[in-house]
Amino acid sequence: MAALRSLFVVSAPSGAGKRTILDKVFAEDDALAYVVSATTRTPRANEVEGRNYYFMSVDEFQSRIDADAFVEWAEVHGHLYGTLRDELAQRLASGKDVVLELDVQGMRQVQAARPDAVTVFVMAPSMAELERRLRERGANDSEDMALRLANARQEVAVRYEFEYIVVNDELARAVEDMRAIVRAARCRSIKQPEEREAE
Repeated sequence: MAALRSLFVVSAPSGAGKRTILDKVFAEDDALAYVVSATTRTPRANEVEGRNYYFMSVDEFQSRIDADAFVEWAEVHGHLYGTLRDELAQRLASGKDVVLELDVQGMRQVQAARPDAVTVFVMAPSMAELERRLRERGANDSEDMALRLANARQEVAVRYEFEYIVVNDELARAVEDMRAIVRAARCRSIKQPEEREAE
């Protein structure tokens, strides 16, 4: 029987350190694959098309919505984000475990379609610490900062919808917690639908 593939959905408020944690986990685990999301927001200075995101105009994104090209999509911080069906299928076909970085709305959509998905919420130890991290990042003006903090409060309030919660207080411990979640998922007895049908 083929090895089971796990689909991980990882969510976090801006500034919680989700990408830093995942980058460290990926660095030591070549059996994981990212799914690159699409977005209508402007690329940041260090971001690369097709590696960080697929950057689209609002019109192009809307045309993809109309064509049912997204597994999930949502408006976040005033921009559209979504996971392309073809992109997810390609990553799953690689035989690796797949990681989706989504907001709470996206998690709910994926979980409805894939109840076997492993859901993880990453959070800072406090809202004060989250705000400090966002200010230190220096990438957001005051209006955007206020929006992100308001959204963070809403996201933290529903954290118990997730199967796992990782508190990013000490980075090394948070990374080890994420690695433990990956290991635990790989030991689950749940079988994918296609494998049940093959028996």
